[in-house]
Amino acid sequence: MHHFEVVDSELLVDAPILALRRDQVRMPAGNISKREIVEHFGAVAIVAVDDAQRIALVHQYRHSVQQKLWELPAGLLDMKDEDALLCAQRELQEEAGVSAGHWAFLLDLVTSPGFCEEVVRVFLAGDLSEVEQPAGEDEEADMQLEWVPLDRARAMVMEGKIINSIAIAGIMAAAEVLSGRAKTHPTDTPFPLRPTHLAARRKEQDMKRG
Repeated sequence: MHHFEVVDSELLVDAPILALRRDQVRMPAGNISKREIVEHFGAVAIVAVDDAQRIALVHQYRHSVQQKLWELPAGLLDMKDEDALLCAQRELQEEAGVSAGHWAFLLDLVTSPGFCEEVVRVFLAGDLSEVEQPAGEDEEADMQLEWVPLDRARAMVMEGKIINSIAIAGIMAAAEVLSGRAKTHPTDTPFPLRPTHLAARRKEQDMKRG
C-alpha cells in the first residue's frame, strides 16, 4: 500500500477560523502533486430530541450561499483542547436554550474530504430542560429556532428543504437510532479524525505572544 508522503508544505492563508496550506505529496507513480487543503478546527452538532419526538432546528443565514439554511445547533471546536461533549453542551444552550440530561455519540462526519480537514462530531441529546439562552451576535441575532417533528424533518430532507449536509446526516442517523434499527456510542468514543493542524498553530502563536 502506498504511503502518500508530504515532502513539503506551505501556508498560504492564515485567517481567524481557517487556514489554507499547499502540500506537495508523493504519488504512487513517484511524481509529486500539489494539494491545497483548508485547515479547520472541527466542529460539533447536536440532534436534540424532546419527549414529543421533535428536534431542534435553527434557520441561519449562511453568506457562502447567501440564504438561510435549516441546520442543527452546532459550533466550532475553537477553544484550546476543549472536549467535544462540553462544546456541544455549550452550543445547545446558546442556540436552543436547553440542556440535556442524556447524551450519546451519534456519528462523525467528514464534510468535504476533497479539500478540507473539517470533521463534525454529531451528538444525540435527550431528557431536555429549558435554560437561560445568551443573546446572540451577528448572524446568530437573526437565528430562528423551531422544534420540528422528526418525521417532518426527514420529509424536509427528501423535499430538498434541508440541504445542510450535517443536518441531513444527523437527522437520518437519529431516525435510525430512535426507530431501534441502530445504536449510539459512548460520548467518550475516541475522535481520531479531529483536525489538529490549525489548533496546534494557534497554540504555538499564543505561546509566542505570551
